[in-house]
Amino acid sequence: MRRMFSCHGWLRAVLPVMAAGMLLVQVLSGQARAETGAALSDSSRLWGTLLAEAKKLNLPTQFLEQIPAQFVVFEFEDLHAFAAEYHPAEHRMVLDRSLSLNAAGRTLRPLGRLTHKELETLYHELFHAYMDFVEQARQLSAAQASLMAFAREQQQCRYQHVLITPVLQKKDLKEERFLSETESWEALNETWAVFVGWAIWTQLEVEKKGPGAPRSSGRPLNVSGWIARLIQAEQRAILSGYYEPEDPNEKMMARKRFLAPDFRLSSPELLLLMKNVLGSSADMIHQAELALEGAGLVPAARGACAAPPTL
Repeated sequence: MRRMFSCHGWLRAVLPVMAAGMLLVQVLSGQARAETGAALSDSSRLWGTLLAEAKKLNLPTQFLEQIPAQFVVFEFEDLHAFAAEYHPAEHRMVLDRSLSLNAAGRTLRPLGRLTHKELETLYHELFHAYMDFVEQARQLSAAQASLMAFAREQQQCRYQHVLITPVLQKKDLKEERFLSETESWEALNETWAVFVGWAIWTQLEVEKKGPGAPRSSGRPLNVSGWIARLIQAEQRAILSGYYEPEDPNEKMMARKRFLAPDFRLSSPELLLLMKNVLGSSADMIHQAELALEGAGLVPAARGACAAPPTL
């Protein structure tokens, strides 16, 4: 009997503690759900504002409009290496606090108050978010399916056996690499994102008009200036991507490996991105194609796919 009473006494002592613990778990879970919901709500509002401001500034929104407002979660942190980072596993866009309004880390500064380089960086990361969305989507539009099929084809025949530039200042110095599936996909994505960011920066640079200045729909106001800078970019082979090596030993030597000029963005890739991502006009795409053909430059043909897609 004494044991029974002792057991009952133990239960009377423990049950309130267990109940309090369960209540605490429920409260914390509720707070976590509320915080997650608030973060998604804030991100959805930020996304809507971003789209509206991009349209007002006549920046490309064709690919952004395909991403659901709740897909990307925005966060602000004190970043040291980069101004922005996209984490596809969590669909998380981490921006440096300097890009937030009053550096408060709550919402993005108005796009009209970002520098051209900041907008270049932002669009670079937004393109990563777009590719993440297309890769995850259960149902793709015809244009999305075409882009993804083209990307996978390019990954196999252009980005798996590459040359890298181990020292950026010495572009003639090259080393051969056979990339893994992950490395080759990253190399393609970074190459394409470099172009998207460059295209935005170039549009803003050649216009040199204040935010909100009237521009022609679907194309930069100064198309000839944009095309001229495209030729310069080809001559300097700056539209090249990079990847993070998976080999720990190589990663200790270099966090990033940059593709050699031979493996810069190819004309078929560039033209398809202009059409399916940037929403450039048919006339501007045609001018870019003619300019690249007539520039007399050695094309980025190393590893080029046998049958490039027709636009």
